[in-house]
Amino acid sequence: MKSVVLSAVILAVSGMAFAEPACNVPKEKWMPEAAFKKSAEAQGYKIKTFKVNKGQCYEIYGTDKDGKKVEHWFDPATGVRVTQ
Repeated sequence: MKSVVLSAVILAVSGMAFAEPACNVPKEKWMPEAAFKKSAEAQGYKIKTFKVNKGQCYEIYGTDKDGKKVEHWFDPATGVRVTQ
């Protein structure tokens, strides 16, 4: 029984790693990181951490205009938020 529970936990955790969206945009079409950050901040986001996820989307951690914590992904070419 323990092995069944352990297997279920491992599958659930490994599934979380693949929960991020993929953007599939050629890098030559990406907007510069500084331009994206400026655009996101103009939309009311306060960026604590910025990175490119494994799916090649821009990813931010921080707060929105209401002060709520966020983890959002954005298309690197357009800066539009990508939903899951």
